Amino acid sequence: MLKPADDAATRQLDYYASLESMEGVTEITPPAPAHAFSRLPKGDLLHAIYPGVLVAGTIAIAATFLSQTYNSPVMLFALLIGMAFHFLHEDGRCKAGVEFASRTILRIGVALLGARITISQIASLGLAPVLMVITSVVTTTLFGLWAGKRLGLGKSFGILSGGAVAICGASAALAISAALPKFDKKERDTVLTVVGVTTLSTIAMVIYPLIAKALHFSNAQAGLFLGGTIHDVAQVVGAGYMISQEAGDISTYVKLLRVAMLIPVVLCISFVIARYAKDSADGGAPRFPLFLIVFVLLVAINSLLPIPQPFINTLGTISSWCLVTAIAALGMKTSLRDLMKVGWLPVGLMVAETLWIGLLVLAAILLIR
Repeated sequence: MLKPADDAATRQLDYYASLESMEGVTEITPPAPAHAFSRLPKGDLLHAIYPGVLVAGTIAIAATFLSQTYNSPVMLFALLIGMAFHFLHEDGRCKAGVEFASRTILRIGVALLGARITISQIASLGLAPVLMVITSVVTTTLFGLWAGKRLGLGKSFGILSGGAVAICGASAALAISAALPKFDKKERDTVLTVVGVTTLSTIAMVIYPLIAKALHFSNAQAGLFLGGTIHDVAQVVGAGYMISQEAGDISTYVKLLRVAMLIPVVLCISFVIARYAKDSADGGAPRFPLFLIVFVLLVAINSLLPIPQPFINTLGTISSWCLVTAIAALGMKTSLRDLMKVGWLPVGLMVAETLWIGLLVLAAILLIR
């Protein structure tokens, strides 16, 4: 039985709560699922993820606006703005949506990249550029794996950074991250890779055309050099068309050939992971990732069927928005405090990988000159 003093205090608290305007006394209860969501398929899932997806999408819109205004990499803006909202991922309504955006929406964006590539584009380059691209992608990825292990950064970071430098920058980092198994530092390593390759790619966009001119490269040779070395597609396009229309076209085709190398690289990673799981536990047979199946199908369909260009452009736009939204979510999952503890070794590794692929492509062009 309550004492008179306790009973009076309880009545007073009930009175304050009834006013519904006093700070700190109104009871806060989680919102019930909206009636509209309950009528939809997967309504509970939609209700759980929409706040986080909405925030990530808003950050993507802001990053795109800043990118177009200041002519800077959109991925970097999305990542940095997302990191400023890390607190939304720590707990609360946004966490499920952020996780969904950084995984599922990421895979959708990578899968739709296949709409930008055709087999005829690859064949038009001839045998020598194809061999050059295959050699540079394979050796740079293996170099990253070896150096990452030797520097104590881990095999996973070596594969992430090496594959990102070798193939297509931030997009490759996200695709490879999607194929890797979950580990403690996965998000941090992915963010480090995206920041590193985006920054290096922007620097290369300015410096590499000057190198091509200093070496008196023809338009075709300049296109091969820029398309074979710069990390991100946007920076390749920018650097190529700085020189000439021909150099821009060739650099774009070479870059798309590097993007196509996502297929064997991610497939090999998935196969090795599945094989390891099978040997170490009761894992099943190696599985081809679903998003990579869609990627391959889109390349084949785009190569064999007369698909209207507006439709291809629409798929490319959707892919870009998905990737920017995913990188915003990835930034929200990343703690700046943890990021600052990593040190200079990861940056040094990515610089070394960039020099490796740059010198390798340069040597190949000089040999076939």
